[in-house]
Amino acid sequence: MHLCFVDESGTPAKPGQQRPQYFVIAGLIIPEERWHGISQKLMGLKRQWKFFGELKWRYFAPQNDDHDNPMLGWDRTRRDEFRANVFNIVTGDRSVNIVAGVTQAFAAYQLSNVTSQSDIYFRTYKVVTERFQYLLQDISRASGRKANGIIVADHRGRGDDEIMRMQHQRLVEQDHMFTSTYGNLIEGLFLTPSHLSVGVQLSDMVAGAIGRKFESGDETWYQEIVPSLRKSSAGKVDGFGIARFPKNGWTGPIP
Repeated sequence: MHLCFVDESGTPAKPGQQRPQYFVIAGLIIPEERWHGISQKLMGLKRQWKFFGELKWRYFAPQNDDHDNPMLGWDRTRRDEFRANVFNIVTGDRSVNIVAGVTQAFAAYQLSNVTSQSDIYFRTYKVVTERFQYLLQDISRASGRKANGIIVADHRGRGDDEIMRMQHQRLVEQDHMFTSTYGNLIEGLFLTPSHLSVGVQLSDMVAGAIGRKFESGDETWYQEIVPSLRKSSAGKVDGFGIARFPKNGWTGPIP
């Protein structure tokens, strides 16, 4: 069994807004037998650094002084050292994979069937689930045994949770003429508060690194996670580890 923990970076732009240009959802894929080890490493790192609280990408901004930020009083150097150790946990396990969807809002809103922030979210989530399915198929072929998976996402609020569950079911149950067949996914979408999920917290960090690359052109932390991004046999990330939406009309960087 493989667990795909998903979380987003920021909020999709509204129609007509110039910023943010991109919306990212990342999926951190961990084999079930590796989850305990990764969880223990993160918990150990937090204890060692006296980090008491939830791991969030936005907390690492040097100017972030939120009351709930466990790094209050830390300077930029200390925050960056801790962040590097967090990403080392992700990339230090070769069985962990990263997939992500990146939507360019302006290009997406040119499509007749994308008219709202919810549409942006759904289209971005869709390409993440597809890459997870493709990875499970790859693993099944390589091992000779069917590899199954479940998706675990951050709890977003009662109304949003219901919409997300229904959208997920729509994906896996609809006519597959124009969509992927999700033959390796089990059950519906699982939702959990992020502060209770190691996987969702790590996925938030990954989404933040990818979002920073696309929105600001800063690849500092993106380069830290490149080893874990799903790739083609030729090492290609575009379309494998990171799926762009929409491909037609895309004017942004290509990973």
